Amino acid sequence: MGRLDGLVWHKDLGSHAYGEFSMAVIQANRMCEDYSQLESGPGTFAGVYDGHAGSEASKFVSHNLFFNLKNIVSERREVSESVLKKAFSATEEDFLSLVKKQWMNNPQIASVGTCCLAGVLHDGVLFVANAGDSRAVLGRVERGSKRASAVQLSNEHNVNIASVREELYALHPDDSQVVIMKHKCWRVRGLIQVSRSIGDVYLKRAEFQREPLLPKFRLTETFEKPILNSEPEVTVHKLQPEDHFVIFASDGLWEQLSNQEAVDIVHNFPRNGIAKRLLKAALHEAAKKREMRYADLKKIDPGVRRHFHDDITLIIVFIDSHLVSKSPLPPYSIKGGVFPR
Repeated sequence: MGRLDGLVWHKDLGSHAYGEFSMAVIQANRMCEDYSQLESGPGTFAGVYDGHAGSEASKFVSHNLFFNLKNIVSERREVSESVLKKAFSATEEDFLSLVKKQWMNNPQIASVGTCCLAGVLHDGVLFVANAGDSRAVLGRVERGSKRASAVQLSNEHNVNIASVREELYALHPDDSQVVIMKHKCWRVRGLIQVSRSIGDVYLKRAEFQREPLLPKFRLTETFEKPILNSEPEVTVHKLQPEDHFVIFASDGLWEQLSNQEAVDIVHNFPRNGIAKRLLKAALHEAAKKREMRYADLKKIDPGVRRHFHDDITLIIVFIDSHLVSKSPLPPYSIKGGVFPR
């Protein structure tokens, strides 16, 4: 189902309803906070869940988002923007219920959250739903061209982007502290860089702003309405023969490589093991930034390693246009990043 080599988990090549895929994850935190999955049946679902302050939320989403989506699709008999938004909302509500049950005994569950990037290929259409700062990038090859061009299919919800800060200021006009500069970057209430997520209920429900929540997560000023929200931004893209692959990845990849650099690597090398190759290219960049050799970076233990790069999760989904209308393969499911946790 996938191999674990030290801090790297990888699935070199597999098949899905529309072609092939490759996955890879590297651990940088003391415990990997990322989860991911690919599900294939009549269509294909890819999910990248970049957790923060712990892995409970990302793990929960990996077990519940696709399940909720399947139920809503069978109820509504369609895949659409509203169906994806409803699946995110249902997953958020389910996680909130878990927090309410557990938080007196496990208060830190109120402070964990996850970015959530999901892609659905169904009936010749690609839906991308994103809450947080992961990113989906399409690789397009025009007819008669040998070069692939990068097309970004999602927007990041990170307050270090001016337009995201403006959105929060507009939503919270009476809160002068809604975004402040701390530790050399912009953060929501000085705590977190993303403005959308699943989880992080301590910034969505004021009822959790009290003991036993850890003091570092308790705000000096309370709030009336949720500061963060879980609604994804959804992009709908009709697949064309020129659309060759999509890279779904957590922000750890995009901190090291541009969209075009990532697309060039995927386009110019064999598919087998391509996710691991892309991961390695990102790590080479991380080492270069710190003026160290890649071989030395590889020796650094998890935890300390987070100072050099983030956990990185990526799924590359190839779209073979001749398979788009063929009869479906048997159902297939794989969870990425199976680390000891």
